[in-house]
Amino acid sequence: MSTTTPDDVLLSASNLQVRFGGVLAVNEVSFDVKRGEVFTLIGPNGAGKTTVFNLISRIYTPTAGEIHFEGQPLAAVPPHRVAALGIARTFQNIELFEHATVLQNLLIGRHIQHPRRLWAELLFLPSVRNAELATRRKVEEVIDFLDLQKYRDTMVAGLPYGVRKVVELARALATDPKLLLLDEPSSGLNVEETSDMAFWIQDIQSDLGITVLMVEHDMSLVSRVSDRVLAMNQGEMLALGTPAEVQAHAGVIEAYLGTADDATSLRRVQA
Repeated sequence: MSTTTPDDVLLSASNLQVRFGGVLAVNEVSFDVKRGEVFTLIGPNGAGKTTVFNLISRIYTPTAGEIHFEGQPLAAVPPHRVAALGIARTFQNIELFEHATVLQNLLIGRHIQHPRRLWAELLFLPSVRNAELATRRKVEEVIDFLDLQKYRDTMVAGLPYGVRKVVELARALATDPKLLLLDEPSSGLNVEETSDMAFWIQDIQSDLGITVLMVEHDMSLVSRVSDRVLAMNQGEMLALGTPAEVQAHAGVIEAYLGTADDATSLRRVQA
């Protein structure tokens, strides 16, 4: 029987609780994300999944509970320093600079790896020159990895929606993250584009060794790429396990269908 050691855990959430006025959005949610895995949060709309993401991104501060990243409490980290820790994020609604090229968007994402000093920039010292070269090399590697070569000099505003999704993923990868947060990566994509996204996620995990924490509604994508799944409903945990275990959980079925009778009927059909 395998055991998990502290060194195996990249992100740990303990007893998270979030209140917005009188609304309890997240209640007693706990989970660990192990290094190198794809961990997915699922649940109906309003389950609290994106709220958990916003806690990790430091957009929100928990009312109670703690989040640790590599053993460091995230509550002590200012929001603008989260990316520098090694946490990158994409959004359900694409957040790119539309009037900049794909290359420029990726270069912007890379800037956190090279803190700037005005006097060094003005003199264009060797350290600045070397940093610029390293930035260009990394960005070009990401462009090659995600097959974006033909779009590198294209304005984002002129790109199809599916390509823009990949560009946002590329910008996150350009930051060299240890943990990649994907907020509904298949949202708005067709079947073929969703299949491509699954391919990229698998390669990010296997080839780049990056840990992925994902919020997703498409259960075919969840089943294909996830190592473990946490199902939530109304801010609380329902089930935690492999995709197959979670999808077979009676509480998860009921949460998606709405009634116990419907859940029973579905199980009979599946049998």
